[in-house]
Amino acid sequence: MSEKTSQPPAAPPPASDQKPTSGRRLPPNALTILWVAAVLMIAGLTALPLKDWLQPAKGEVIAYVAQDQVYAEPILAEFRRQSGIKIRAVYDSEAVKTVGLANRLLAETNHPQCDVFWGNEEMRTRQLLARGVFPSPNHVAAFGFRSRRLVVNTNLAGQLDATKVVYLRDLTNAAWRGKIALAYPLFGTTATHFHALRQAWGAAAWEDWCRALQANRPFLVDGNSVVVDLVGRGEAVLGLTDSDDILAGRRKKYPITALPLTEEALLIPNTVAMVRGCPHPEAAQNLFRYLQSRSVTEALIAAGALEGAHPGPRPRLKVTWPDLLRDLDDTNERLRKIFLR
Repeated sequence: MSEKTSQPPAAPPPASDQKPTSGRRLPPNALTILWVAAVLMIAGLTALPLKDWLQPAKGEVIAYVAQDQVYAEPILAEFRRQSGIKIRAVYDSEAVKTVGLANRLLAETNHPQCDVFWGNEEMRTRQLLARGVFPSPNHVAAFGFRSRRLVVNTNLAGQLDATKVVYLRDLTNAAWRGKIALAYPLFGTTATHFHALRQAWGAAAWEDWCRALQANRPFLVDGNSVVVDLVGRGEAVLGLTDSDDILAGRRKKYPITALPLTEEALLIPNTVAMVRGCPHPEAAQNLFRYLQSRSVTEALIAAGALEGAHPGPRPRLKVTWPDLLRDLDDTNERLRKIFLR
């Protein structure tokens, strides 16, 4: 992946028959979308020169989008305005973030319906590349980043303040029993984070930690934004979530803050990829290039969807992706057995 990085299920209806579904994070009501659109305009998205990415094309492009609809929709609307290319987007729900679209792409391998996949994390994109959904690494790119963070309710944390380091291994301590929230770790960035932790710690130590964490009675919820809601409302003291969800929670005036990054943190890029045999290749190439543009990244940063363009030297997990993908099914099976709902 470049950086600017068993039998499949029955195929769902073609994208032409599929109505876009709305994500659960930051409900995309009209006022919210207008606000984000204004941020994107201020960030300079509309100043992007057409010659930087636009090639002759017409018709439409079909995009499967795991990025939150509230952030993606204004950017895709601007693409249509500048290019004249109609765009039809299918969005995922937060409860099965990215996994639902990934499974759909796998099911459609022999009869592709999608042109461009816009992912909000890296693992599923790399999995799809390895499974041949995308033609080559040259048809996949990563841009920008956000991070996996611990969020704390500042009214409930006692001596815990924004300068204190809390390690994920600490979450199995009895002091945190019934006070932690996290998204179900089979989906989205939580899944990617748990897979990366297994690689960093080793399978045995990781499984022991998972079992101890589950025994500590965490709140297992349907998405990272719900984690922030629980912490913000004081139903949980500490949560494992994403940096963009913490920012969204602060906009809601929740009494929350993010704890410092450690070497257990995971940095998460957005990804974009062209689908092998896509039905509208010329239009797809335009959208592929457009989403990698600096102005799009800057707009997503300004809107709070991303933290920055380049992470620089900060603590993080170092992931060896071929090994992680090799262990993907085994890790998922262990997670299913441990984190029962």
